[in-house]
Amino acid sequence: MKKHWLFSAGLLLTGSLFATAAEPKTAIEGLKMPESVCVGPAGKWYVTEIGEFGKDGDGKVSIIEDGKATTFVDGLDDPKGIVFFKDSFYLTDKTKVVKIDASGKKSVLAAADKFPVAPIFLNDIAIDGPNGIILISDSGADGKGGAVFRLDIRQDKIDVVASEENIPGLNKPNGVTFDGGGSFIVADMGKGELHRVRLSDKSAEKIADGLEGADGLAWDYNGRLFITSWTTGKAFGIPRPGEKPVFLGKLEQNAADSCVDASGTQLLIPDMKSGKLITLSTTIPGWEVDESPLAIEAKPAFPGIKWEGWDDGSESGKAVPFRPILLTHFGDGSGRIVVGEQHGVIYVIDPKNPTEGKIFLDLQDRVKYSDKQNEEGFLGLAFHPKFKENGEFFIFYTEKKTNLVNVVSKFKTKAGNKNAGDPASEVELIRFEKPFWNHDGGTIAFGPDGYLYITHGDGGAGGDPHENGQKMSTLLGKILRIDVDKPSAGKPYGIPADNPFVKQEGAKPEIYAYGFRNIWRFAFDEKTGQLWAGEVGQNLFEEIVRVTKGGNFGWSLRESLHPFGAKGVGVQKDMIEPIWEYHHDIGKSITGGDVYRGKAVPALEGHYVYADYVSSRFWALKYDEEKGRVVANRELPKAPVAVMSFGEDEAGELYLMGTSATGQGIFKLVKGK
Repeated sequence: MKKHWLFSAGLLLTGSLFATAAEPKTAIEGLKMPESVCVGPAGKWYVTEIGEFGKDGDGKVSIIEDGKATTFVDGLDDPKGIVFFKDSFYLTDKTKVVKIDASGKKSVLAAADKFPVAPIFLNDIAIDGPNGIILISDSGADGKGGAVFRLDIRQDKIDVVASEENIPGLNKPNGVTFDGGGSFIVADMGKGELHRVRLSDKSAEKIADGLEGADGLAWDYNGRLFITSWTTGKAFGIPRPGEKPVFLGKLEQNAADSCVDASGTQLLIPDMKSGKLITLSTTIPGWEVDESPLAIEAKPAFPGIKWEGWDDGSESGKAVPFRPILLTHFGDGSGRIVVGEQHGVIYVIDPKNPTEGKIFLDLQDRVKYSDKQNEEGFLGLAFHPKFKENGEFFIFYTEKKTNLVNVVSKFKTKAGNKNAGDPASEVELIRFEKPFWNHDGGTIAFGPDGYLYITHGDGGAGGDPHENGQKMSTLLGKILRIDVDKPSAGKPYGIPADNPFVKQEGAKPEIYAYGFRNIWRFAFDEKTGQLWAGEVGQNLFEEIVRVTKGGNFGWSLRESLHPFGAKGVGVQKDMIEPIWEYHHDIGKSITGGDVYRGKAVPALEGHYVYADYVSSRFWALKYDEEKGRVVANRELPKAPVAVMSFGEDEAGELYLMGTSATGQGIFKLVKGK
């Protein structure tokens, strides 16, 4: 069963939805029939002005800056929808599509005669820049002839992807926006409906109605969809797919195409007939999120530390960057810190001598790592809950002797010496054979139930070509749960009796949850036992999930809150949505962290701290159990390194790690000034 965004007009008009709506603010007035707006270079606003109806040549694009409008390009006929990608603007102009470079030079990208059917009233536009695809809505005339066209820039081809053929009764298509990379949403202004269309087969489904005069559609960076109405002047926000729209505010007359500003905090809306550009807060009443910055510092955790056996280049003349991939502890009350380095060495730091990292175990003879394939290597480490008694610990690594293999093995400490691991004690538990070198996952951890949890990515490449995320006959793209204390059925481990797919024919019994692309770090909340994970996205989105037993988390049918690829689907009853997403305009590779339960930084209590590896930005996110949603996503000062991983010491204090040529890439979170 699909869960649609279906609601009635009466529902939209209930008083509770209007109670805390924000007041629109005028950014500038005196524009001549402003129709659309986008954010261009340096975060500046660019607005299309139609000029006089029926008069060609007086349309233009204006730059809005410091409350003033400056002409950027003139001589247009009837400019409407406008978007920006990389160094160029794209806009609809009556019956053609125009491209404008950053200097203001314009050219016709698609003339009327290039369309498969003669365009009538080209309106809105959306772009998938990386794939060279542009969508253009044609509102038709008198409720007839409306369509959405797909312009493939690379193939220089235009086809029809929405019309009355796949959306019966389509009246006046207007606003259009991509929903993930393989689908789009179109607003039918005449009928007040939203429809989602999958580009691969042009299948369509109605996802909302009751939106009289639906015009502009705009996403923010966190998966919230905004809708403006030309006929009522109202603006609405849908906080998450499957939720009802919430009233945001009302303009004076006609709310046209909209976009979100560079900060993500304001919705920019041209009010066509009043000649104004309006700003409206993107905060959705009842779905408020505290995004105020948090004054936390990341200070060097071990200043001047020397790592036993690591060559910083001072002796050999060839530096090998130190890559701390995890930080943990023995759980034995000693307070000692354990650091795993991606090349295959585990170090121990005694708090009494924090300037020296002593080797606990060196596995470089069997761990494969290369800077060219830097998702492989030593990736995971977990100490048995009874390590103090049995000396057992578990490691996830990429095998050197066999290509494209990851293993999870059990090790023990040397006899009579709990301060050193025994490389000869290895017992292989699980072997992952993968088709490609990337998407290795690699986190392992013991849960509060005493079982070992393991994750492996979908097998690599891009787009999950083998569909492993949804395939229950493989361990790839999953979180597993095994019992390391009770071997059974000829395996060196047992299967917990309550594992969710034990009795499902054809399913691997080790599977605890599925539908993952490449979890990069999961962690249990030490207080509640909840399992949190950062899921690295494909083309557009990064996501945070709260993992539940038996859950299907969507990949590769969904990427975060959106359909993905040729088989992409909308919200499904049997799939679990992430609690948070961010767009690749914010960052491109999430590093999952931990829920803070230490004492040194009270402001972080109960917050899930995570980062983005590419942008080096990191945040503290708070989830409200009663409200069932995120209530805070507070940005912390930019990380001093590209954050590869987070870790906790025995006191629950939080650390972040990144590659360093000096070995000084580990930082501890402390109170800010």
